[in-house]
This record gives sequence, structure tokens and C-alpha cells, in this order.
Amino acid sequence: MPLHNTSHPFPVTFLLMGIPGLEHLHVWIGIPFCSMYVVAVVGNVTILAVVKAERSLHEPMFLFLCMLSVTDLVLSTSTLPRMLCLFWLGAHDITFDACLSQMFFIHSFTAMESGFFLAMAIDRYVAICHPLHHTTILTPIRIIIMGIIVVIRGIAFFTPHPILLKQLPYCRTRIIAHTYCEFMAVVKLACTDIRATKRYSLSMATIIGSCDAILIAVSYAFILRSVFHLPSREASFKALGTCGSHVCVILVFYSTAGFSIFTHRFGKNIPAHIHIFIANMYLLVPPFLNPIVYGVRTKKIREHVLRTLMVKIA
Repeated sequence: MPLHNTSHPFPVTFLLMGIPGLEHLHVWIGIPFCSMYVVAVVGNVTILAVVKAERSLHEPMFLFLCMLSVTDLVLSTSTLPRMLCLFWLGAHDITFDACLSQMFFIHSFTAMESGFFLAMAIDRYVAICHPLHHTTILTPIRIIIMGIIVVIRGIAFFTPHPILLKQLPYCRTRIIAHTYCEFMAVVKLACTDIRATKRYSLSMATIIGSCDAILIAVSYAFILRSVFHLPSREASFKALGTCGSHVCVILVFYSTAGFSIFTHRFGKNIPAHIHIFIANMYLLVPPFLNPIVYGVRTKKIREHVLRTLMVKIA
């Protein structure tokens, strides 16, 4: 379908453009994106299967990891298959309701991802700084409550987004200059004053992201202080290696998400293809890296997978 502008007070469909200026590379960009998605799905499903099968893994760290894996699966599946259809099949059309649904899943589950990163940082803080009280502080009931709070927060803060967009009149172009239905990309198509709506969205994202990031930083600061006071140098290096890989994944998530958020507010001179490409990264890279960092590098999970493979081969 040709990407032409039309006027539609109540749009039936939108047209996703993809990455502006890189349309000729869409087929090639889709290859690494698809590879990352396959790794994300296989890795996160494996983590869920291993934790479910191995009762010794029913600990706070692995329960939070399962919550993160489910979030990663929803987050990547709500964007990647549709994005690959755009890149490889030229399927630009997306219905208005499907667009709003995708937007809700992206924004609410991004907030949940941030919340579960914080929950896992708290778990690491308790495990390293208060090891004798780890199981008494993080009881199963408290873990469930923390998980429910993270989910409710993500839903409550971002449910208004599709509702707000549903109320707006649209009389400009139907073309969304993005690879998926992002709130800020869609709201720009409305033909009314959207400043208050944009401020609400940016405020919610900033408050959730900055609060979680600050609390995670504080948790890891206390962890580092405890690690450097460990009597064994070998134990210190092991703890530093584990925490370092966790921090790297968290930094990738917050740096790319933060860049995308603040580009809408301050990045008027940043080329659109750079902004959109990086906006894809915080939806693709964490679900891809999390199974590797939290799964492959975790001895108990690695040993269970290898033991299962050895049995099947034998």
C-alpha cells in the first residue's frame, strides 16, 4: 500500500513507516532483530521451564527472574513479530485498536521491567548485605506482594494512555514515523492541543524510571560496600563479576529508554532514524540479554540445562 497522507477524523488504520531514512535497509535490519527475538524467546522460556522443574530454584532470586522472563516475553512479542512483518512483508497497516493495544503492552510492561529490575536489586542487597535474614525478609508472601505491586503499578500508570488517545480527534496524516505504536509518535497525529497529554506521559515515564533507577543505584552502592569488606578476595571478585553483569544489563535498559524519553522533550536536532533505532533497543536488547546474564551465567540454571541435555542425548 502506498504511504500517502489522508485526513481522517476517526482513523480506522494507521500506517507504520518503520525507520525513516533507512527503508532500503529494512530487510537487513530485520535479520539481527529476528535473531535477538528468537534468543529472547528460547532463553526466557528455558528459564521458566527450569525454575518450574527444579524445586531447589524456588528461591527469591529465581522467582523474580521468572517474573522478569514473563515480562520480557510479553514485551518482545508485542513488538517484534509486527515489526518483522513491516520489515520483510511491507505490512504497514495497523488498525487503530491494535495500535492502542500494542501501545498499552509496550508502555505498561516496560514499567514492569523496570520494577522487576528494582525487585531483583533489592533481593541481591538482602542476600549479600543480610545473608542470615534473606529467607525471613523475602518470604514467599512478600515476593508475591512485590510482584503484584509492580504489575498493578505498570497497569495503573499506563492504562490512561490508550484511553486518552481514544478521545482525541485525528485530522492529520495517518502515517506513524516509527516501527511500532509509541504513545508520543501517535499523539502527534491529533489535531488538537496535546501539550497536557504529552506532559502527562513524559511525567509518568520520568517518575517511574528515575525512582527505580535511583533505588537500584542505592541498592548496588550498599552491595559494593559489603563486597569490598568480604574476607575472601575470591568471593569479592565473584560477587563483583555477578553484580557487574547485572548492572550492565540495567544500564543498557535505562540509558536507551531514557534517551528515547528525553529525545521527545529536548532532542529536536537528533535525526529521526537514530532516535527510532535506539527506541527499538530498549525493547529488544534487555529481553535478549537477560536470559544470558541471569540464566547462562547462573550456575544452578546452567547445570540443570546441561544435565537435562545429557540425559536426552544418552
